[in-house]
Amino acid sequence: MPNARLSCLFAFGLVAMPAVGRGQITQAEYAARRDSMVARIDSGIFFIAGAREPVDHYPPFKQRAPFRYLTGFLAPDAALVMVRRAGHTTATLYVQPSNPRREFYTGERMSPEAIMRETGMRSARNTQLRADLDSLAGLGLPLWVASDAESDEFVADDSLSFGSELVRALHAAHPAIVVKDATQILDELRARKSPAEVALLEKAAQVSSLGHKAVLAEIAAGKSEADVQAVMESTFRRSGGDGVPAYASIVGSGPNGTTLHYDHDDRVMKAGEIVVMDCAASVQGYAADITRTVPVSGTFTADQRAIYQIVRDAQAAGERQIKPGKTAAAERDSIGNILIAGLVRLHLIDSAAAIVDAPKGFCGQTGDTCPQWRLFAPHGPSHGLGLDVHDPAQFYYGEKTFALGDALTIEPGIYVKADILSILPDTPRNREYAQRVRSLIQRYQNIGVRIEDDYVLTSSGLKRTSTAPREASEIEALMRKTVQ
Repeated sequence: MPNARLSCLFAFGLVAMPAVGRGQITQAEYAARRDSMVARIDSGIFFIAGAREPVDHYPPFKQRAPFRYLTGFLAPDAALVMVRRAGHTTATLYVQPSNPRREFYTGERMSPEAIMRETGMRSARNTQLRADLDSLAGLGLPLWVASDAESDEFVADDSLSFGSELVRALHAAHPAIVVKDATQILDELRARKSPAEVALLEKAAQVSSLGHKAVLAEIAAGKSEADVQAVMESTFRRSGGDGVPAYASIVGSGPNGTTLHYDHDDRVMKAGEIVVMDCAASVQGYAADITRTVPVSGTFTADQRAIYQIVRDAQAAGERQIKPGKTAAAERDSIGNILIAGLVRLHLIDSAAAIVDAPKGFCGQTGDTCPQWRLFAPHGPSHGLGLDVHDPAQFYYGEKTFALGDALTIEPGIYVKADILSILPDTPRNREYAQRVRSLIQRYQNIGVRIEDDYVLTSSGLKRTSTAPREASEIEALMRKTVQ
């Protein structure tokens, strides 16, 4: 009897089928991306591996973003090898061999002829990959390798991925070959979004915004975070989103809202609390990233509203700074200044320069001190957006300035964790600070506020692509309507 669970997932599109990317990214654009990549390495061999076949009870397959960017190829266990010599480039896509038994479950794999028709690249079975690389190693050309770490955020820690292991073995067999890292070169190409990419990002933001609007009717004391998650994700799917969200949905009420990546989503919401919802869809692999913070009872308390407005004002300050040629530091400082001034008004910190003695690494530094404000505003204000929810952006590189084609989020936040003082070492400085603020932390405890929107920088200026309600009064008015 066929595996019933697999058949069900297959029927509803939750198991990835071997396919070339469809939609607004054309094969001509994929080819241009590959040409741009090899043009930057001049003569050499370029190698990148795609994501491996999932083995844990048929989870949905997700192609790695850099590999998808270059190929649009969505089947597992693939690899791309390009060779550039004397201004001429050849490209070969290595794919799984045919397996009729498995194809009963996962669908027919593309033939070499079909791959050539759809991508313009010749193909070979991945069982040939090592032998072909051995042969190429004798050409005397450098080998440029783009990391296939599971996440671009952990490339520096990559040592065990398929690609890393293969390159290590290749170098051991051919010590004379020069291996160079092409990861940043590829990331810098990905950082400037094309019009087709912008269109997909806008669609993802629109779909995600529909989810954030739909859940306002679902939020009430006595309901679960899971109820919110279910409505959010089903709205994404019905509205044109991919089969899985862009990332694990974060629905954190009360104390859970002060954990930045809380994703258990199973607590019952209580009256008087607020709930942080960091949830978004992807469309053809392109991710949105939207966060809204709303009152469970439909109305913010005075303290909740005060913190909410600080965060909203900080986001608006960041928006004003994003223009071509403006530095990311200017945006970061503008946001930080608003957050810090607000925390001073609430008396949760003494000043922008005031410090505490902190655990090593808490501020991403080697020192033992940390600005007081980092206890309540621990994360950065912006990041790139694209095939990864934290995608490369142009303001990451070079002079770190914004440029046309940047896609990004702005996401300031303030979080008052009830036990935040407990992480501080017992020092005279910290005891003095704790004595001053302990009652205030108790007053504001469990208030976590994050507001995050998606943007693209165009020739007409900064465009906000997410449209979910975000002003406190607007949220309250909409929530009142949903209960009538």
